[in-house]
Formats: sequence, C-alpha cells, structure tokens
Amino acid sequence: MALFKGAGVAIVTPMKENYEVNYDKLEEIINDQIAKGTDAIIITGTTGESSTLSEEEHSECIRAAVAMVKKRVPIIAGTGSNSTLTAVQLSVDAAKAGVDGLLVVTPYYNKATQNGLIRHYTKVAASVDVPIILYNVPGRTGCNILPATVAALAKEADNIVGIKDATGDITNALRIQQLTNGEFDLYSGEDGMVIPLLSAGGIGVISVMSNIAPKFTHDMVMNYLEGNREEALKMQLKALPLCDALFCEVNPIPVKTAMNLMGWQVGPLREPLSPMEPEHVEQLKKAMQEFGIALS
Repeated sequence: MALFKGAGVAIVTPMKENYEVNYDKLEEIINDQIAKGTDAIIITGTTGESSTLSEEEHSECIRAAVAMVKKRVPIIAGTGSNSTLTAVQLSVDAAKAGVDGLLVVTPYYNKATQNGLIRHYTKVAASVDVPIILYNVPGRTGCNILPATVAALAKEADNIVGIKDATGDITNALRIQQLTNGEFDLYSGEDGMVIPLLSAGGIGVISVMSNIAPKFTHDMVMNYLEGNREEALKMQLKALPLCDALFCEVNPIPVKTAMNLMGWQVGPLREPLSPMEPEHVEQLKKAMQEFGIALS
C-alpha cells in the first residue's frame, strides 16, 4: 500500500529573525495545509532547509511535526545525508519519533557509484522498519540513481517502496516502471512535470508549490488520478508560470519569499541561501497575482 497518493507538501521550515526554528509558525502552517487538502507532510527536505539544520534541530523538527500532525495525514521525514552513518542515525531517530515514512536523498558531493548507492540504501533500509522513498535529484546532488539500481533496491529491501523523481527526464520514470513491473511508487519531484509523470504511472507529487497553493495542487493530482485528465492538464498548464517563478532561483529561496509575500511570516533563509534578487521578486509577484494568489 502506498504511503500516500495525491499531493504531499515539501514543507518549509519557518525561522525567527534570529534564525531559530519557529515551531509555533510551523504548527500553524501544518494545520492550514491539512485543512486545505494536502495529502502528506514532508518535513526536513530540501525545501525545509535540512542542509543548514544541525542534526539536533533536524531530529527536533521531525519530532515536533509528528506531534503537530497527530496522524491526520501521513508524515514523511527527509533523513538523507552524504554520510551513510548519519543517514542511518537520522532515519532511526525519525522512526522512533513515529513518522510514517522516510525520504532519503542520494548522498551528495561524494558521487557514489551505483554499487555504492546500493550499499548506502540497503544499510539505511535495514536500520528501520518504516517505508522509504528514494529521492533522485542529480541536478543538486551530482549523483544519479539509474533505473536498474532502483529496481535492484526494490528487490533487495522490502521497505524501499518508491522514488521521488526530480531528474526532469520522463524516460527515466518509464524505465523504472518497466524494470519494476509498475509496482514501485513513483512521485514527481518537479511541480512543472506532475501530469507527465502521472501519465508514466506516477501516483502523486512531493511539491514545493503546495506551500502556497495546497488545494490547487491536491485537486490537480486527484483530477488526473480520478480520470478527469483534461482538467488536470489545464491546471498543470495554468501553473507553469508560477512553477517557473518558484524555481527562478534555487529552492527554497522563492517559495519562502512567496510565503512572506502572502503574509505567512516564515522568516529569513539560513546562509548561504540569500534574499531573492529584486527582479526575481517582481517576477514572482506577477506570477502569483496572475495565478490568483493574494499578496499581503
């Protein structure tokens, strides 16, 4: 059984002006997301600035989110690392905290071989008894999980159940489906390619856009999954300019800027992420307004 179907939000980590995690604001955002139909909460991922959280903060964010969600929707914790030992420890801590699943990005910087990836993921999988979604985003990590490796991992570990594909290559998703007989859960990792990936057998998206348009993103996916594919495609096309604006600078700079423009007061970005360039802020404002999002 899939961890979730539909739109899961890759949720931001709100910060206070002194760069401490703002847990009160996180709870407010989580409650709003669930009220507007988000199908899963993904905490401490790329959008959650996991790379600049300490290991203690990382685990505390996961524990806090589990308590805030209260089992209303599945909660999935990002626990990847460029160190296998660290990924194992973060995964064990998250499992103890009560998450429903893990999102584990490929080791970054190391540029592991495919055999190295198999060793890495099987060790993480063996350390926990919760489902794991692989996260393949070679544009950020410099490391690509090949479809044959995905198939090997699916066969090797029963709790490796799916993949978040952010390769931008629809053929990659099709090959995974072919090699796993369509029995591996496939999630889009790019908001601009949700419908194409669903057409390749996907069951949902782990979405940045859901931070600012949760109901729309949920409805777009469910329209497709429920057979209303023409409407789903219309929604995808409508969202493209907003998706472009949300990724005109590295994620999560634009989405946190967008949430602040909406009045969410999610605070600053931790360095080395920097404030959005003024011309890109104007592009983002225009896209949000044309999409129908009110600015504060």
